[in-house]
Amino acid sequence: MRTIPLAVAALASALLLTACDSGSGGGSSDGKNGSACSFDGVAVQVGPASTAPAAGDTGEVPVSLTNQSKPCDLDGFAGASLEAGGTKVALTTQKGAKAQKLKLAKGDAASFTITYVRGKAGDKLSLAATKLVITLPGSDDSASYKWSYGPVQGKTSVSDSDASVSAFTQAGD
Repeated sequence: MRTIPLAVAALASALLLTACDSGSGGGSSDGKNGSACSFDGVAVQVGPASTAPAAGDTGEVPVSLTNQSKPCDLDGFAGASLEAGGTKVALTTQKGAKAQKLKLAKGDAASFTITYVRGKAGDKLSLAATKLVITLPGSDDSASYKWSYGPVQGKTSVSDSDASVSAFTQAGD
């Protein structure tokens, strides 16, 4: 007689857990703490920058995200690449930077910084970047923004840019 109530309890628990699944598919790895932030739910601001004034100088371009939608997670580093004509160069993560998982409720903000060394215009090691392409961790979509901060110096070639991406930090309280 006791097996029927246990079976009913197990079935009810399974149905309850199924009802809690958001069905979003591409969210966080544990399925219960939200999903990855995506560009359709965040507002992005690139800059204002501390632009490198001359070749060899270092500049910083902050990128801020404000969640405009349901809670989401930033778990890892943003992907970033610079483009010039047909050349696309992926930026590395800052040496020593450690990613942290941030949970963004609606209205919360986070930011990361792109640090770059300005190249000499026309130099064979400089990438005359015109576009910045950003991807968010855990999301397949990308967004493009105008790069107006001058050419970016390459270390050994144009495709080995002297530019990197910091970890996300939570903004505000």
